[in-house]
Formats: sequence, C-alpha cells, structure tokens
Amino acid sequence: MATDRSARTSATPPRWLKPLNRVLMTLQRLGLGMRELPVLTVAGRRSGRPRRTPVSVLHLDGQRYLLVGYPGADWGRNARAAGRGTLTVGRVVEPVRLVELDPQASLPVLREWPVQLASGAAMMRDAGVVEDVTPEAFEKIAGVCPVFRVETER
Repeated sequence: MATDRSARTSATPPRWLKPLNRVLMTLQRLGLGMRELPVLTVAGRRSGRPRRTPVSVLHLDGQRYLLVGYPGADWGRNARAAGRGTLTVGRVVEPVRLVELDPQASLPVLREWPVQLASGAAMMRDAGVVEDVTPEAFEKIAGVCPVFRVETER
C-alpha cells in the first residue's frame, strides 16, 4: 500500500464547499436535516468552543465511519483531539465517541468509500486528494486522510 503524500500540500476543498456547509447546517438547525448528511459537532482543539461540519457517514459491517476528506482539515484535527462529539440529524442529537483507525485498519473503509459515497469521492478527486474514484485510488490515502469509527456514547 503506497500513500500519496503529495495530497497533503496540494489538495484544497473547492471554494463553494464552506458556503454550502453553512446552508446545510442552517437546514439542520431548522430541523430539516438530511439523514445522509448529519452535522458533526466537536470541541475546538484550542478554543474548546463547539465546531460544526456536515459529514458523510459510511455504513460498513454494522459500524459507522467518517473520512476526513481533505488532508489537514480542521474538523479532523478537532475530532482527534476531542475523541467525542455529537452527530445531529434534524432535531435528533446523538452523543458519539470518535475512534481514529490506524492506516492498515482504515483500508476496508477507504476501499468502500467510493462505492457507497461516489459524489463525495468525486469531490475529493476534483480537489486532487485522490487520482480517481476507485477503491484502489482511495486505498492510497491511508495515513494521509484520517478515518474515524463512530461509536454511540452510553
């Protein structure tokens, strides 16, 4: 498994992503959230203030996973530091624990990502994170883009 370390410095989200995220979060606050795009809230690693971002959740073998779609994304660093947060869909708020997978353990999730979430995978390709929307291309970002297992807090 080879990782593409050049993605770290060259991949940036499209300019329209932040405004779109704001619209999605507003819809969530109004109770109109989409099940396939819950809002993840984690404490900021420096400020401790709640930070929110819409995320795609992959369901695989009875587990849920999040992929940091852009290397160095703040929400991923905040999730790593906090280790927990909430997932909100509409008015339903679920406390969750976020467990970062090591690169080897993340491979099955990465290979499944473009299969289940092709539109998000295409955005990552268009931004230069991956070379193609294939399981093999996503496997190459193991260790570059973190993967978190989502566990319900009890």
